[in-house]
Amino acid sequence: MSVDMRTFLAHVELANPVMTAAGCAGSGRELAQFFDLHRLGALVTPSITMAPRAGRPTPRMTETPSGLLNAVGLQGPGIDAFLERELPWLAQRGIKTVVSIGGGTVAEYSALARRLADAPGVSALEVNLSCPNIEDRGRVFARDGNAAAEVIASVRSIMRYDVPVIAKLAPDVADIVAVARACVESGADALSMINNPLGMAIDTEALRPALAAVTGGLSGPAILPLAVRCVWQVHAALPGTPIVGVGGVLSGRDAFQLVLAGACAVGVGTALFHDPYACLRIERELEELLQARGFQRLADAVGLAHRPPGSTTRHLHEESSL
Repeated sequence: MSVDMRTFLAHVELANPVMTAAGCAGSGRELAQFFDLHRLGALVTPSITMAPRAGRPTPRMTETPSGLLNAVGLQGPGIDAFLERELPWLAQRGIKTVVSIGGGTVAEYSALARRLADAPGVSALEVNLSCPNIEDRGRVFARDGNAAAEVIASVRSIMRYDVPVIAKLAPDVADIVAVARACVESGADALSMINNPLGMAIDTEALRPALAAVTGGLSGPAILPLAVRCVWQVHAALPGTPIVGVGGVLSGRDAFQLVLAGACAVGVGTALFHDPYACLRIERELEELLQARGFQRLADAVGLAHRPPGSTTRHLHEESSL
């Protein structure tokens, strides 16, 4: 018997829990060369900014053990080009689309939300809070609960009620639960975690930092334990809040860890760089793991690792005997 893989981000139903991660699959055209995008739970766009951005100077990517460092700098064409070319392409095909936005001020986030509020084809809005607040000495929004809450409150007040607002959080904070709580209390309908933690590598041949920007975001398998920890802590504190688990997912087993920790959906990012079919494979592997353990629905596994020892077996036995 197949497993019911449906899940919900607030009131938006997804056919399955596997999504792309922002910035790792373009705006869909690239992946559409390989498979039907309807097979994704949702496609998450790169973080869209108000003005076009060329990104940071090269080199801006370098491999590390079990990971990848990047300092791309939100390269993109800006909101005008996105609304003219990319979003209509997705909307015409009926693809579940989570639009990610990034800004340097609260006003910029608000302006982006205003441009997207009536745009067709927006299934949900992801607010990338890992951007430097240029009005506050470059302090990252995600590292300050009050700053993050201000952005979320502003965006939520502008977006249509039927478009969930997802706050994307960073792990480089003293208390991620406090930041998550501040976002939810300010109107976030769901949370996405984690964005890339900050890292650095030095080229021992050139005797210089490997990235032109010196530091960059670390992604890939190396950060999966960090993502699992953050999802676990936030789900324990806010069990009613939908969470998208992101960070280091290369297999269905990785995705299963995040689901058991409390994620109702998972984002796949770095894996797509070497395997464009990664989302489909991971969704299949996750379903096989759930089926092998007697689950009839994905929803029954969400946060299950928080149950007391021994309760899992009884739960599955009771479900299978119905």
